Amino acid sequence: MTTRVIFRELSMRQEGDSWVVGRPETGDFVMVPEVAHRAITLLSAPCTVEETTLRLRVETGQDIAVADFVASLDELGFVAVIDGEARPATEVPKPTLPWLRQQHLSWLLSPAVPWFAGAVIIAGIIVLVREPHLTPRFGDLTWTSHAGLALAVDAAVGWILVGLHELAHLATARAAGVPAQTRLATRLQFLAVETDVSGVWAAPRRVRVTVYLAGMCIELVIAAGCLLILGLAHPHGLAGQMLSITLAESVLFLPSQLLVFMRTDVYFLLQDLAGCANLYADGSAYVRDLARRAVGRRATGRGNPPGRDLPDRERRAVRCYAWLLLVGTIACLADAAFIAVPATIALLVRGATELDRGAIDMLDGLAALAVLCSIEVLWLYAWWRRHSGQVRDCLRNWQRAMGGGDKHAAE
Repeated sequence: MTTRVIFRELSMRQEGDSWVVGRPETGDFVMVPEVAHRAITLLSAPCTVEETTLRLRVETGQDIAVADFVASLDELGFVAVIDGEARPATEVPKPTLPWLRQQHLSWLLSPAVPWFAGAVIIAGIIVLVREPHLTPRFGDLTWTSHAGLALAVDAAVGWILVGLHELAHLATARAAGVPAQTRLATRLQFLAVETDVSGVWAAPRRVRVTVYLAGMCIELVIAAGCLLILGLAHPHGLAGQMLSITLAESVLFLPSQLLVFMRTDVYFLLQDLAGCANLYADGSAYVRDLARRAVGRRATGRGNPPGRDLPDRERRAVRCYAWLLLVGTIACLADAAFIAVPATIALLVRGATELDRGAIDMLDGLAALAVLCSIEVLWLYAWWRRHSGQVRDCLRNWQRAMGGGDKHAAE
């Protein structure tokens, strides 16, 4: 009996001693050893599974479980047909802004673009050195005594900057021929907007780095542009105020990208440079294993720890990142408990107390409440959309446990 396999269109590139194989349109990728890449090449020749097994036995001197490998690729949606039978197609996510085409955006990957961006940024730095009073400060965001008005305007500017940040990721990924999707997400206590550019794993490193850094680059260009206008044109009034707000927010957004214990832009750059397939997932698994051992559950945690099948270099990177993930997450949650949540409650109370005052104070309070409540509602929506399945599974397991407990007691 012979088994023939037809793969879907796969992208493959070499990464050190391994190969990255996947489908850019779905963002599903795996990192496989050289022998697995050779198996895919032979099966695509096309050789049958049995012929491929024999060829690999001759080439490597080992018995390779090609049939099991094909079954694993089939589960990932990489296989189109097995013995003439079409396999179920994996749903391809709908791209955001599908009217943005690769042929319209390919210029974004030109080497001239980073040189131009760098020139603008350097010009902005020169202006800042000459006029240090333009240095952005947090006080630029509290530009009026009406807290609700300041909060609403700052939030509007912030959302525009976030939109441009994600558009930069989306546009550069699309320029590389990668469909990308932008969506609301949560990172611990933070509401975030993220663009899924998983398909860029198929691209060369220069392109991948460009996509990862595009968001921060556009923020630096915007900040530099504001500095150039403020330093050369010296606008006053509302225009000058808005430029100062935009400058401050553009700069203040950047440090958050350094929180690599969450999946920020710098995290993806770090993951790529470390040559890791999924640094966050592997690091999280290692932390969970440490937690099980810390509470004494050594029986379930006995044996090789997570990441045992990873190459030595990648395993070391995962273990270092795991400690960063643990410490960073604890610090971030402590900040939420002792700073962010009390501050939010204080602002809500302040906004509510302004509702029974004059018309201006009432409108100011309504603006503050609208901004704060909308952020919390969006956070809950994004969190529920991502975790609702896990919550339902936990509830079902709890109901089964309670039902089983009652039955046992009755017996």
